[in-house]
Amino acid sequence: MKQTELLATTREILGKKVRFLRRQGITPTHLFGHNVESVALQCDTAQLKRVLAQTGRTRLISLKVDEAKKPRNVVIREVQREPRTRELLHVDFYQVSMAEKIRVDVPIVSLGEAPALKSKENFLLQELNSLSVECLPGEIPNRVDIDLTSLTEVGQAIHVKDIMLDKEGTILNNPEQLVVKVSARRIEILVEEEKEEVEAPVEAQLPEEKEPTEESSSAT
Repeated sequence: MKQTELLATTREILGKKVRFLRRQGITPTHLFGHNVESVALQCDTAQLKRVLAQTGRTRLISLKVDEAKKPRNVVIREVQREPRTRELLHVDFYQVSMAEKIRVDVPIVSLGEAPALKSKENFLLQELNSLSVECLPGEIPNRVDIDLTSLTEVGQAIHVKDIMLDKEGTILNNPEQLVVKVSARRIEILVEEEKEEVEAPVEAQLPEEKEPTEESSSAT
């Protein structure tokens, strides 16, 4: 598979001053890896955006630094963006050895339509959007496909143990972890009961009448 190429140059501007680079259409980047000396780099922002759109965080990138004849095999390790505008702030590259396995997060893509979803009362609950996979850099899958056509009834689900990789590699997630499940919507029916409130009449309490005593009746 042909790798996507990206040019980078050594970066001398560090710290808070990198904001001046961004204004010039340059994104600060960083290169690190196993047994690799960490290097501050910079890339043309427009080209970097195109590469990110093509590769995501799973495909290998052929990174050519300065005038070096031999490019470096790297993957995207981290992408930092401005929270509001989503503009690129910083990108980390991880240099790999083609003979050593690495761990990557591979996105899960749902294919087909679950027959159980033909009922409007049912919906698909997705608990997992990516899988943690360990494999050689040359065997990194771009995505992991799951087939939803087998989900015909409420309660049916796909777990990690049900997924097979097209390429060599090991899924590191818990095999019993839920990926997707067909669930039924809870419809609450409110029944209004008419309650008759009977208010008992309030009787005025009159002072008790005392019967005359012998002393009071004999008084003159």
